[in-house]
This record gives sequence, C-alpha cells and structure tokens, in this order.
Amino acid sequence: MSAARLGRTGVRITPLGFGAAPLGNLYTALDDDLARATVDAAWAAGVRYFDTAPHYGLGLSERRLGAALADRPRDAFTVSTKVGRLLEPHPAPTGSDLAAGGFAVPDTLVRRLDYSRDGVLRSLESSLDRLGLDRVDVVYVHDPDDHLDTALREALPALADLRDQGVVGAVGVGTNAVAPLLRVVAEADVDAVMMAGRWTLLDRTAAPLLELCAARGVSLVAAAPFNSGLLSRPHPPADATFDYGRAPEAVLRRARLLAEAAARHGTVLPHAALRFPLRSPVVAGVVAGFRHPDEVTAAARWIATDLPKAAWLDLDAAADATREP
Repeated sequence: MSAARLGRTGVRITPLGFGAAPLGNLYTALDDDLARATVDAAWAAGVRYFDTAPHYGLGLSERRLGAALADRPRDAFTVSTKVGRLLEPHPAPTGSDLAAGGFAVPDTLVRRLDYSRDGVLRSLESSLDRLGLDRVDVVYVHDPDDHLDTALREALPALADLRDQGVVGAVGVGTNAVAPLLRVVAEADVDAVMMAGRWTLLDRTAAPLLELCAARGVSLVAAAPFNSGLLSRPHPPADATFDYGRAPEAVLRRARLLAEAAARHGTVLPHAALRFPLRSPVVAGVVAGFRHPDEVTAAARWIATDLPKAAWLDLDAAADATREP
C-alpha cells in the first residue's frame, strides 16, 4: 500500500489502518490466536498503520498488538496510541469491564481521566511498556471533550515537546465529536486529528472540520467508517448498530438506500464506506476495527479499489435524498 504523510511531519500511514479495539475484547472476547492471526493478515495485506489505546481492554489491546508486531522491523510500521486515561488498580472490581467500559475483560484495573502534563507522560510510559516498544509514532489525546481546556493547556503542549525532542513523530487528538476538534485545530499545534464516525458515507457532519484542517495543514484520520457496524455488511439487518447502539429506523432506512446504490454499480456497501473518506485529500487514512483475518483481507482489497464516478454520483444522491433536514 502507498502511504500518506501526517501534516508536515515525516510520519506516514497506509490508507487502511488497523483499529485495535477488538484486540481488547470489545463487546466479546477474542482469543489470543485469533487476535494474532488477524494482525498477521493485516500485515500480509500491506497494512502498516496500527492504532490502539490503553482504554481498549484495559491495556489488553496494547499488549496483544505489541506481541504481534514484536518480530516485525520497527521502521516498517507506524503505531499510534492515546493518552488521557490512566489505568490504576480497581478498588472494588466486579469481575468484568463490560458494563463500565464495553470490553470483555476482568476489571482489575480502572480508568482515571487525566489530561495533565504529568498524566500524559505517565500514560505514554505505561503504553510503551505494554507495547514492548521504545517509541510510538503518533500520540492522540483521547476523548478530551469535557476537559478541553486542560488538554489544550497541558496535554497537547506536553506532546508537542515530546515531538520536538524526537520522542514521538506526530501528535493530535482523537474523538467522535466535531466541535472539540474544530477548537483543537484552530488553537493547538497538532499534526493530525482522528475523527471517529463523523466523516462517513452516512454521516458527513465533519465537513467543516475538513475545511479547517485543509487551511491549517492538519491531516484527518477517519476512524469508524462503518459507524460501529451499520455500514459493515452488504445488506444492513434490522438489528444493525449505529454509534454503539441499535440503529434507529430512519438511519437504517438511509443505510439500506446507500446499499442499494452500491449494488447498482456492482459493489457492496462496506466497499463504498471504506473508500468514501479518502475522497478528500485532507484524509490521510481510514482506520477500522477487525476481529477476523477475513475481515481485514476484504477491507484491504476494497481500500485499494476506488468506485467509478457514476457510483459516487449515485451514492451522493442517495445520501442527499435521505439526509434529515
């Protein structure tokens, strides 16, 4: 796969990135062998960008990803992780993190939000230990929406210092809300932002963010291109999920119209969903989560093949016709 540069840095990412939340047992458990096989399939397909976070499985995602990449040449791949949640011993574990965090792991640890300079440095040090790496290439401040002032005042300057010292390659913020990222791009020294679920075939509410990123020389990494499942299958089922909950009927209807438009042009909804974000030159890559080797192999094939202009015209018309006023 080709690779795009993040902002004005030397860090490059492949157009398809491996989202490692499933490696942390997102919603349901994934055994070690299948987790490793899925990373191996991504590598075989040419994926060289891997994104994780302490939040994902209370560190399990970072540990599994680090183990899977341990034998790969370090200069051959790009890794991003996130700061903002410190993992600490749980004073009263319940036995499972599913209710609190959404991951099928024992809750022996608990997340504590910390966007201070010290918190960022502690978080990154712990992530490096879990990953078994001496450096990560990209660090995002994770979901600082309700702590944006602190993130702008402490977390991002701390990361910028690390970047300037050559400790990390690029810095940014990752969240699923547009408004915080508009402020970050306008006010902070960032190289990239990770926008989850708001620049997709179905949800295009991040359009103002893309315009600002273009003006400021900031790259956008489009995460959650399937809107947490709704766009991941050729024919969205009645129980499909959208933004981590069951899709409302109106949203499901819109997704099905998009699926029909894709089918008219000889392709499938997930192909169009993966390719859509890359239509903007501001978007450096698309990050999706994978639980099985077959999923990542199919995604790599789709990401490598654009849709014809007529298909995009039809899909755009379907999106416009179904967009709520």
